[in-house]
Amino acid sequence: MRRADRRAEEAVRAVARRLGPPERLLAAALALATGAVVWYLAVDLFAYHSVNDDEGVYLLQAAMLLDGQVFLYPGDLAGAVRPWFFVVDRGPGGAIRMYSKYAPVAPAVFALGKAGAGDYRVALAAVAAGNAALTYALTAAAFDRRTGLVAVVALAGAPLFLVTSSVFLAYAPTTLFNLAFAVCYVRAARTGWLGYALVAGAAIGVAFLSRPYTALLFALPFVAHALAVLWRARRTGEFPSALRRYAAVAVPGLAFVGITLGYNALVTGDPLLFPYAAFGPRDGLGFGERALLGHGVDYTSRLALATTVAAVSRLLVEWTVAGPVGTVLAAVGLGLFALELRGRPIRASTSGMTDREVGVVLVGVFASVIAGNALFWGTYNGLLNGLIDLLGPYYHFDVLLPLSAFAAAGAVRGMRLLRRTATARLSPAAARAVVLVVLLVGAPVVVAAERGALADPVAENRLRTENLGTAYEPIERTAFARALVFVPTPYGAWSAHPFQHLRNDPGFDGPVIYAQDRGPARDLKTIDAAGDRALYRFTYRGRWTGAVTPVEPELRRLTVLRGERIEATTTVGAPEGMERAWVRVETESGYARYAVDDPGEAVTVEWTVGPRGARATSHPFAAGRGLDSTGGEPAVRVPEGASEVDLTVTFADRAGGTLTYRQELTVEVTGEGVRAVWPPEARVCALVTECGTEGTYVGPDGEYVDGVAVETDARATNASRTVTDSSEPAARGEDNKP
Repeated sequence: MRRADRRAEEAVRAVARRLGPPERLLAAALALATGAVVWYLAVDLFAYHSVNDDEGVYLLQAAMLLDGQVFLYPGDLAGAVRPWFFVVDRGPGGAIRMYSKYAPVAPAVFALGKAGAGDYRVALAAVAAGNAALTYALTAAAFDRRTGLVAVVALAGAPLFLVTSSVFLAYAPTTLFNLAFAVCYVRAARTGWLGYALVAGAAIGVAFLSRPYTALLFALPFVAHALAVLWRARRTGEFPSALRRYAAVAVPGLAFVGITLGYNALVTGDPLLFPYAAFGPRDGLGFGERALLGHGVDYTSRLALATTVAAVSRLLVEWTVAGPVGTVLAAVGLGLFALELRGRPIRASTSGMTDREVGVVLVGVFASVIAGNALFWGTYNGLLNGLIDLLGPYYHFDVLLPLSAFAAAGAVRGMRLLRRTATARLSPAAARAVVLVVLLVGAPVVVAAERGALADPVAENRLRTENLGTAYEPIERTAFARALVFVPTPYGAWSAHPFQHLRNDPGFDGPVIYAQDRGPARDLKTIDAAGDRALYRFTYRGRWTGAVTPVEPELRRLTVLRGERIEATTTVGAPEGMERAWVRVETESGYARYAVDDPGEAVTVEWTVGPRGARATSHPFAAGRGLDSTGGEPAVRVPEGASEVDLTVTFADRAGGTLTYRQELTVEVTGEGVRAVWPPEARVCALVTECGTEGTYVGPDGEYVDGVAVETDARATNASRTVTDSSEPAARGEDNKP
């Protein structure tokens, strides 16, 4: 029995030896838990992504890589589907093509999650877990394993880490490669094994391909250390071995610099022209005039200093673990580290990399990232547009490594110092009591500070996710089958900006194409280019505020009517207190005004559109301009080709207040007849006759003043189909042909 027990004990010890120190197992568990938390946040807090629409760029690029594409080839759809932050040019054969301003590294990481697990978000969890594990390894190399464990907790508790790791941006993936470089660099120095050096060089090379300046800033302290080692090795006779080690780092790193230049040549045609510079030539480093998409600033050294102070202050107070408490712990850790260095010269070791050297390099990373980012105006933009309020100072993401490491050192070494001091002055029992009291008092303070640090980012992003969910609700409940959906463009002529959840497939051949709603002529060209697809219009009532406030969405089924003319009937409700009304038909050539004898509870207008003009036939003509009276009642001329015909019904009360119903119909007139996209866009405008999305009519369930209602139907002569009641819910899988 004893022999069996002894064998079992030996087996357990053998397994433990293979698994390594228990701290490593605990670090692995903490890293996996960190990945799980990030995955949950990505699924729940960012269910429809953040309001940083760059996420859609990376995800579209990931889908392109999965399809084996570097370019998009939209064909005749080009003007309607250009994604946010994509460059448009022509390929060797003259075909229009588009490419992302971003490098393909982060998209490739996200694509691995989709290919391996069927979900892009799995990649976010894997990256977060990897960053946590590497932070443990590097902190343990600088201090000890226990401090490394606490560093993982500090990293996972930092709001900047949690939020930025949960969205599809390049900062966390780039940091993963930076940290892999750092860990392998240290191990190469300590073991002398060139394999670690080669991996270190490849990792920093991939980071350079991903974000060149970010990789450069992170690597600078390590480059300085390598140069110091080589300089000292010249005097000790160890120069050849040191040179081999750092050459093994440099060669793959420089190889990836070459790959980066090759990628530039592939997409921009110039090895030295980066895609982001092709998109925004003045969106770069340094001082002076900086601009991107019409927004510009004279980025002076004074503005850079103010921007850096603002960003770093927010990082240290709001976005690190437990807010200011974490920063205080990091300061304590740094102070204790500085005391250890006092009076002891720091010399680069030629036969290994000491703990002190690793710590000094971490301090160098902190300084390099902060000083280097002062030269880039991106942080200024992030503070200006509010993205840093939601996602944190993400350009400084790499600073989380030294902050977490020194915060952990402050906590662990501070407690050790307290225990030694108490033990030296008190009895063992009293010393333990002092340490316990400090822990019991300090723990609630840290927890409360952490809760406070997370509260605002979580609440603000939760608000936007809920409002985005409301906006996308009609899209989410519709099963598209060969559909074309027109999407509003509150931010200009971009797809997936702001509605990045509505992304096209890279081949523009999926079940739905999302196209920009760009006006009559371009919309009709889009319909022709899309081919035989069911048509929809996605719109909303309200002003788009970046999902700060909700909107009332609508997905409306559209039909193209063709015939000699369009005959339509529109009935609108009369709000309470309205005493007068009039009707107006308008085109770009002129208008016709019609009298309404008695508005009553509703006004019905019968109107026609065709090559001979547009007019109302149910009310007496009163006045107009640009009219053609050929063939009976005066009609407003409709220009040949694509244009818009507007019908308005305006009600007025005794005090002069008005409410106007406005319908905007896209038509195309030819010598053979007319084509129209039905139903027209409908708006309900108070006090003005024309308004934006604030007045969009989204069906009878929208919020309006009492009495507001719209019913409309139409038919095209010589056509076999009639569309009735445009306010009904969107149909599923219908054909767009009459």
